[in-house]
Amino acid sequence: MDPIISITGLSKSFGMRRALNDIDLKIQKGEFVAIFGPNGAGKTTLMKIISTVTEPTRGSVSIDGIDSKKDPNGIRGMIGAISHETYLYDDLTAKENLLFFSRIYGMEKSVMEEQVGKLLKNVKLYNRADERVGSFSRGMKQRLSIARALLHSPAILLMDEPYTGLDQQAAENFERVLMNTGSSEVTRIMITHNIERAFELCDRMLIMDRGEIRFDKMKKDISSAPGFRQEYLSIVERDIDEEGMSNY
Repeated sequence: MDPIISITGLSKSFGMRRALNDIDLKIQKGEFVAIFGPNGAGKTTLMKIISTVTEPTRGSVSIDGIDSKKDPNGIRGMIGAISHETYLYDDLTAKENLLFFSRIYGMEKSVMEEQVGKLLKNVKLYNRADERVGSFSRGMKQRLSIARALLHSPAILLMDEPYTGLDQQAAENFERVLMNTGSSEVTRIMITHNIERAFELCDRMLIMDRGEIRFDKMKKDISSAPGFRQEYLSIVERDIDEEGMSNY
């Protein structure tokens, strides 16, 4: 089966600093991939290139057979994004936020109303639809950001540190909504430091360091979350507190 994401010889430099160094990566449709690495490892740069926000210095990215350089708009329509920034408008209600983004995606009005209602129910915010987002807790905003990212039924969901600012209960609610919302065929890629939670969710685990992929295994081939933590430390050769991993 052809991969939905195919990356070949990918490099990215910012002046004299090389953020990515000749990366090759293939991700199959429906996989849930977790990416770990210290600050500056190139994780977010890789995510930005996949989403066509940033152009590579060298190499190619193909999404479902589409070359990112030739048709970036076609790729953007296939991707939903979630991060520690929710990209929501506090002065709008939950429903108004989703309707606003629906119009940006060019959705028909009849489809918009149905999809917004469905997603608000899925993320357990239907009864709060007419409340301003500025009054929402951090966890509620993050659940609404899942709905925002899934409005246009994307084939790929990109998540960059989605646990930031969430307490344990909010994190568990986020995971429940994430795994119960959308098709099982949606490909999910998540950048995180949270080894234990990612180990429960993902199919495949990657470690990046110094702009390279240094570890890439299916979860079924990894003994345990603590075993993976030791693997991480041996690769990045950093102190656990320095990288902030003990905070998760």
